[in-house]
Amino acid sequence: MLTLPPSAAWAAVLTVEQMYEADRRTIAGGRSGVALMEAAGLAVAQEALRWLARLPGGRPGQRGPVVVLCGPGNNGGDGFVAARILARRGYPVRLALSGDRAALSGDAAVMADRWTGAVEPLDPALLDRAVLVIDALYGAGLSRPVDGVAAVVINRINALGLPCIAVDVPSGVQGDTGAVLGCAPQCVATVTFFRPKPGHYLYPGRQARGALVVADIGIPDAVLAEIAPQTFLNGPALWTLPQPDWQDHKYARGHLVVLGGAEMTGAARLVARAARRSGAGLVTVAAPEDSAAVYAADAPGTLVASLAERGRYRALLDDLRKTVYVLGPGGGVGKKLRRRVLATLEAGRHCVLDADALTSFAGEADTLFSAIAAAAGQVVLTPHDGEFMRLFEADGSRLHRARQAAARSRAVVLLKGADTVVAAPDGTACITANAGPDLATAGSGDSLAGIIGGLLAQGLEGFSAAAAGAWLHAEAGRRLGSGLIAEDIAEALPEILERLR
Repeated sequence: MLTLPPSAAWAAVLTVEQMYEADRRTIAGGRSGVALMEAAGLAVAQEALRWLARLPGGRPGQRGPVVVLCGPGNNGGDGFVAARILARRGYPVRLALSGDRAALSGDAAVMADRWTGAVEPLDPALLDRAVLVIDALYGAGLSRPVDGVAAVVINRINALGLPCIAVDVPSGVQGDTGAVLGCAPQCVATVTFFRPKPGHYLYPGRQARGALVVADIGIPDAVLAEIAPQTFLNGPALWTLPQPDWQDHKYARGHLVVLGGAEMTGAARLVARAARRSGAGLVTVAAPEDSAAVYAADAPGTLVASLAERGRYRALLDDLRKTVYVLGPGGGVGKKLRRRVLATLEAGRHCVLDADALTSFAGEADTLFSAIAAAAGQVVLTPHDGEFMRLFEADGSRLHRARQAAARSRAVVLLKGADTVVAAPDGTACITANAGPDLATAGSGDSLAGIIGGLLAQGLEGFSAAAAGAWLHAEAGRRLGSGLIAEDIAEALPEILERLR
């Protein structure tokens, strides 16, 4: 099992069942379910008040009600609490219930009894004069598509562009996967409790939630140790970057080798630059004879080793000072690359396998996985969706697929995308949520491979190097914004690394 720092508890992401368990343990410890629901409803009401303060017609006594949509479960109970608090603050509130009020049970029934206003049937006409909607229809455990009048109401919210605040998750979003079951409101904010869920960060659910507010409702942090979550939000709470020491020398910070290609030379050059910017002490590009001059002319700080002589790559592997290899970017798909990947794994070197190094094993995934299982070094695979499908048979959410792939391959798997997931073979995983759309540019993935390789070279183990690399890459993209090209990513790293230090 991976050992994460104590700070990882703040980054924990809970499944729907784990959140139910946190509630159960808290209630067993003496805090009532009614008290938890009151605190949850208060948090929703407070977020609604923040939005009402900035909306035209959103102050007490002005035109237009707040419409609270309640479902038959605990989400609906939270909605009843929020409606009561807003009404007491002087806001006009209309509350609609999906289902029969007499069928409510448990804490939700208690909260319905405390609501003294009218309870109307669910109807899209309720929305015609609304200034704000609170969506408390369905919770994160929804298992069937939203249909009927609820779907009509949700689609009407979106058509009107009404500001909507979701309780726990936007109705229709599955909490464990981020899948949208039927439809979901496009929310300005979502208020969840204690810890977020995977569906808050995985697309398409993430696109529906708006701003995410994680409210403290009185569940003690101690229950996390009992629940033992394995999913986390990627960020500095999960890993510690290598810190330079005055006594360091270049070999102490690792020597990374990038296997360069004969034609697409830009890929390996981007890897080399990002590895150096992320802190690797030395970087060598192992280049075919015909293209060695191209690499040598690129950057004076990057070493170049020509592979002109037979056995030259094996000689590099025999040099124990060269500790990390990045293979695949621009490497050329085929038997030669496949042999070099297997030789590198057999030599026990740490590896980042990307792009062509993965595609070269299409149809021969078991050969790669067997070599990884026997390898002594740390291995990180960094596929995008297309490369992933060439190696793995996995379905479900990005989180589930990355976990399945890591267990199958016995490597750390970084599944690239807008919601990049890093998974370890033991099931530990994190979701990267700080990336923007501007990273979708040629060479971006090569820079990511270089960052991860540079961190591996400095001594981070595979999961931490992949997670930190994904976060740094995303943060560079976020800060650079519009107009970024892959060459910019490495140049953005020094400022980010200095701030983290």
